[in-house]
Amino acid sequence: MIPPWPTEAVLPDFSSLNHPAQGSNVTENRINWSFVRLLTPTLQVSIDSGWVHQNWPIGQTSGFDTTDSGLKYEAFRNNEHEALVSVGLAWGIGQSGAQGVGADEPNTVQPAVFFGKGFGDLPDWLSWARPFAITGAIVDALPVGPSGKALVANLTTGKFETMLVPQVQTLHWGFCLQYSTYYLTSRFTGGPPKEDPLKQLVPLVEFNFDSPLGQTTAATMNPGFAYVAVTWQIAAEAIVPLNREDGRGTGFRAQLLFFLDHLLPSLFGKPLLSDRPNRSLIAW
Repeated sequence: MIPPWPTEAVLPDFSSLNHPAQGSNVTENRINWSFVRLLTPTLQVSIDSGWVHQNWPIGQTSGFDTTDSGLKYEAFRNNEHEALVSVGLAWGIGQSGAQGVGADEPNTVQPAVFFGKGFGDLPDWLSWARPFAITGAIVDALPVGPSGKALVANLTTGKFETMLVPQVQTLHWGFCLQYSTYYLTSRFTGGPPKEDPLKQLVPLVEFNFDSPLGQTTAATMNPGFAYVAVTWQIAAEAIVPLNREDGRGTGFRAQLLFFLDHLLPSLFGKPLLSDRPNRSLIAW
């Protein structure tokens, strides 16, 4: 089932992963946050950033991550067939992050495409597959303007050195396979569970890829789950590297998300620039 397109806040989104970087290895802990607000029933604005702490063999660094701001437009929606396509354009604000964590990057322009397809519309003889859904995204990060700087761990001298951050076009892409136990409730035929809380449990597995132009793609597989309530959602997943570019040790991610349009309906219950409801709430 395609989820609604609400006004939401993610705080916190914590992740931890050990991976190779700049000729060494680093354990990177991140606390990210984001805010998404509907402007109209089909247009939303977003802003996100975070705090990064890195453990290197020769010491520690920490600082703010790059701040991104963008717009996303719902280009196509079919509630009956649970299909959704959105397009977006974001700006990675250059030099908004700290040199110490490699976030003193150039400006980036980030055109994107997002999609989702649920299978609740399958015929009865395929009712076992109705709980499945697939979502995905393709984001192309295009550097613009002067390069930034980053601290590099020099294992020979045991000190950090400053280097220029290269301007590299990077394609971020991936997809997620989900299974919603909501479809095992009385609305659809199937086996247990029949009652809360399992009807809101969503086991999932994500596949994420980062493809810098002319370089090897870094890939991870992220199995986990989400529990979706009315006003909030909690999710957790392992981060399993699929090649050397993302390291060999398994990492972890956990997220708490608030649906502000349900939590604070008087403030976020309708789009900022329109009296029309969210399109996800309009009947078929």
